[in-house]
Amino acid sequence: MSCSPTSAPGQNHREGITILELFEMFPDEETATAWFESVYWPEGRCCGHCGAMNTRQTPKGKPMPYWCPDCRSYFSVRTGTALACSRIPLRKWAIAVYLFVTNLKGVNSMKLHRELGVTQKTAWYMMHRLREAWQVGDLEALHGPVEIDETYVGGLRKNMSKWKRKQLKYTGTGGAHKTAVVGMKDRATNQVRAAVIDRPDQSTIRVMLDENVAEEAQVYTDGSRLYSRINHRCEFVRHDRGEYVRGDVHTNGIESFWAMLKRAHKGTFHKISPKHLHRYVTEFAGRHNVRQKDTVDQMKNVLAGLVGARLMYEDLTKNG
Repeated sequence: MSCSPTSAPGQNHREGITILELFEMFPDEETATAWFESVYWPEGRCCGHCGAMNTRQTPKGKPMPYWCPDCRSYFSVRTGTALACSRIPLRKWAIAVYLFVTNLKGVNSMKLHRELGVTQKTAWYMMHRLREAWQVGDLEALHGPVEIDETYVGGLRKNMSKWKRKQLKYTGTGGAHKTAVVGMKDRATNQVRAAVIDRPDQSTIRVMLDENVAEEAQVYTDGSRLYSRINHRCEFVRHDRGEYVRGDVHTNGIESFWAMLKRAHKGTFHKISPKHLHRYVTEFAGRHNVRQKDTVDQMKNVLAGLVGARLMYEDLTKNG
């Protein structure tokens, strides 16, 4: 069930899954359900509501496959996860998870709509639910060396109307039409943290670094004034003077992450709403951080992140 290390290009030490192997893994809904149950219940079936192990199978699987006498509730393998209210077959969810982790530039809703035979609206909602897997809580501090950089994501000025370009020119808000994103990459672990920020100023950056980077870590930046008041040992290169590398001092690692994000923005999604940009940024950071794992482990990692997650369609589409 894995690609031969001698035949696969790139990261040869990873075990991948081909499309043919994927359909052999999930030939039908019953097999897909069994796989989800093996991932979520490795030590035996437990109630998704209260966690009790003393559960029963219901006759004919109605209204749900299992019953918990302890909390007197019906449940399924979806209960307690972001898939709880979904009517999409688990086989389609398994394929969606595979596409989600193996496409480094992401999967847009039109492609998923065509691949799974669901509506574009459903595909869009499915992908946003999978992105919830990367919405993690407390993380261990990065010990470095850590590269810090910011980028701005949004439409190109040349694609704006003449009136809009003139407005930006006269107001002096050249970057106002874009959204700021700050990223950190730990060279030792290859882990990336990235987040959308409302106010790209020194105070915001300092707080973000204090929350994510160990106090003793060595930090490398590009010399932007945003990093002039951080509480860490810092060395920088001067991009404004044509200096990009000076020994170990550079930000090439985090900049390659930005390049991937922006290629996806232009080539895969074409347009990302500022309202949802944080979801895409978190997706790309999360996928980067599990990239060294075998494909099946990446898929399991996504499923684990869906436990306790809940995303309503109304929350995605409402204004504000």
